[in-house]
Amino acid sequence: MPGPRTLAVLLTALLLSAFTSACTTDSGPAGGGRPAVTLAASDHLGGAPVHVAQERGLWPAEGIDVTVTTQPTGRDALNAVLGGQAQLGVVGDLPAVTAVLGGRELRIVADLSRFSDWRLLTRTDRGITGFDALKDRRVGVPQGTNVEYALARMLASARLKSTDVTLVNLAPNQVTPALARGDIDAGVTFPSFYDSARTTLGDRYAELPFTGYTARTLLVAGPEATEETTTALLRALLKAQRGMAADPAAARRAVLARSEGVLRADYVEAFQPRYRYGATLSPELPAQLAEEAAWAKAAQGLPGSADRAALLRHLDPAPLTAVDPAAVTVR
Repeated sequence: MPGPRTLAVLLTALLLSAFTSACTTDSGPAGGGRPAVTLAASDHLGGAPVHVAQERGLWPAEGIDVTVTTQPTGRDALNAVLGGQAQLGVVGDLPAVTAVLGGRELRIVADLSRFSDWRLLTRTDRGITGFDALKDRRVGVPQGTNVEYALARMLASARLKSTDVTLVNLAPNQVTPALARGDIDAGVTFPSFYDSARTTLGDRYAELPFTGYTARTLLVAGPEATEETTTALLRALLKAQRGMAADPAAARRAVLARSEGVLRADYVEAFQPRYRYGATLSPELPAQLAEEAAWAKAAQGLPGSADRAALLRHLDPAPLTAVDPAAVTVR
């Protein structure tokens, strides 16, 4: 039998081995030496390339192991990045702008997709037949998300401001029940809830279409994200985007599979084609971010500079330039 000293040596070796294994799994290389990356995303279709890449297992070929955490909104995905729970995130343009104005360390790596098919949801018995009729009404909206800025643009189209209505801060899935109860007169929410509002309200359902705001889904990097792993992840996303263009039906199936029942097949079928996918960094992006920053400063009293040059400093074109130089046209 081994003596006490031998047993002690063996026990120490086992403990060191277990500790090393745990450290490798939690924060170091994984999967045969591949670096581990956590990406915060949401179920919304703007980030569909993430779900396609995940479903098709595109990460290992780029030398990374990616864990995708699904958040309720892009705002929550951003908070995961800012809080250190994820190195990268798929977020809307407005949450990214407010983080930059707040002085947070954040790099915008790519504009992944664009969407402009918005609806104001209301009821036939509220008599809201134009955006000007929103004055002095109660309007539900998930504040701090792109949806809030969509509402601001709707109001601006009728020469109204957010102070001309009573804003009711609701989670995206709470807008329809609030309309049904009569707690609000109108609401703006994510497109995935349009059909449920129509079903719930039935003959009382009414909507006002709006295309005056293009929401952008951004890939952002936090302070812990390295350029190497960010570039590798972006390379996989571009492969996913090419696959989506080549076989849109298969891409929709992949998104549905990854949503695990959160998204309905009829919604994905109808709305995924309405998104314009393709990672870019174009001059339109900082121009729009500057407009949103000016609005956020005026409406929410946020600090920071809304100047285009200041916002440009938060763009990181290096990863996208490495994988698709022609997609980077911002200067």
